[in-house]
Amino acid sequence: MTSFSSRRVARVAAAALVAVGVTACSGAGGGGSTADGSSINVLMVNNPQMQDIQKLTADNFTKQTGIKVNYTVLPENDVRDKISQDFSSQAGQYDVATISNYETPIYAKNNWLAPLDDFIAKDSGFDQNDILEPIRQSLTAEDGKVYAEPFYGESSFLMYRKDVFDAKGLTMPEKPTWQQVADLAAQVDGAEPGMKGICLRGQPGWGQVMAPLTTVVNTFGGTWFTKDWQAQVNAPEFKEATKFYVDLVRAHGEAGAPQAGFAECLNNMTQGKVAMWYDATVAAGLLEANDSPVKGKLAFAQAPVVKTEASQWLYTWAFGVQKASKKQDAAWKFISWASGKDYEKLVGTSLGWSKVPDGKRSSTYQNPDYLAAGSSFAKQAEAAIKGAKPTDPGVQPRPASGIQFVGIPEFTDLGTQVSQQISSAIAGSTSVDDALNAGQALAEKVAEKYRAK
Repeated sequence: MTSFSSRRVARVAAAALVAVGVTACSGAGGGGSTADGSSINVLMVNNPQMQDIQKLTADNFTKQTGIKVNYTVLPENDVRDKISQDFSSQAGQYDVATISNYETPIYAKNNWLAPLDDFIAKDSGFDQNDILEPIRQSLTAEDGKVYAEPFYGESSFLMYRKDVFDAKGLTMPEKPTWQQVADLAAQVDGAEPGMKGICLRGQPGWGQVMAPLTTVVNTFGGTWFTKDWQAQVNAPEFKEATKFYVDLVRAHGEAGAPQAGFAECLNNMTQGKVAMWYDATVAAGLLEANDSPVKGKLAFAQAPVVKTEASQWLYTWAFGVQKASKKQDAAWKFISWASGKDYEKLVGTSLGWSKVPDGKRSSTYQNPDYLAAGSSFAKQAEAAIKGAKPTDPGVQPRPASGIQFVGIPEFTDLGTQVSQQISSAIAGSTSVDDALNAGQALAEKVAEKYRAK
């Protein structure tokens, strides 16, 4: 998942920044938090975009509102654990936290989040209708209420070296099939010294290899569970998709594929070691950055398909308010600022338009300054996000929402355990059949629990 995106970059390339960015703010739910709302405590993942907002808060949001923001900033795995602990106990230490479209419906169902609808209705400047529909839908719970607002969003698409394709007389369809991608990967494998055909995540993790692979499973006609909670991990469609993915990355994929995640594939693509890469849309801005060796050499296509019209994933890092917070008014003011149009303009004018936390608002993709900075990929990224179908990602009804994940609490453990088996298959230390049979046993235990409800 995003995540699957810059989140991984932050952990690999900026691990030392765990406590950085609390510039004009104290950390660890820092002192000075009073019931009058003059300060709020925000628990946040240490992504580059979040590091940017820390730099801008004191001189902008605090100056405008008088509300001090005490940031606690942690790596993704750590922040997820800490958010879960604080919100599940309703301890109220943190007023706001970064949560994704995976956690939001689950937390809302558990009564851990404050609904935001009343705040939205009173905040005419926020413009909820400007939030891209799939993102808005993914942060709305079963009760129809909104429980988080996006900071940035992403989908997935196919990135490729157009110069390499042109040199070999190859054409990438705008909406390729996975078989076309496999054929092209074979043809561009070795096109330049040391270049492989494609990069696909193989690293264990429910948000690493299982993110892209689950989108492949969906479009091959597979699913983790049927609508009535029958586990399908070793079903023919799931198996066909997994064998395709494993065979493709073993034959034409990057070196060290069993341990390659987002950051490793980004590095491979940047250094010219691969000709194609299927992953998060947010990667495009990094590849097209001014200091990127491949800037201007790339083109972008929609996520490859087989049986479905679309197959791209959907992910967003968003801000939610803990229900136990006694400062919900101040918390909303922060969220309205952080998720608003004016904040995007602030980032664009002060830090550069390539750093805008995009992927969440229609207006972003109508902004000429932003479009100039992302001319090669912005429209394709917008189309990918708008076309994502979190409630209908495959060929059959699902028991829970989610494209690259199953929207149940158990998926973090289930997906991680199955991913370890898949990585072993990519490494050649186990077969796909054995990997999926082991995964089926794990999935069946989860399914039994839900069938019994």
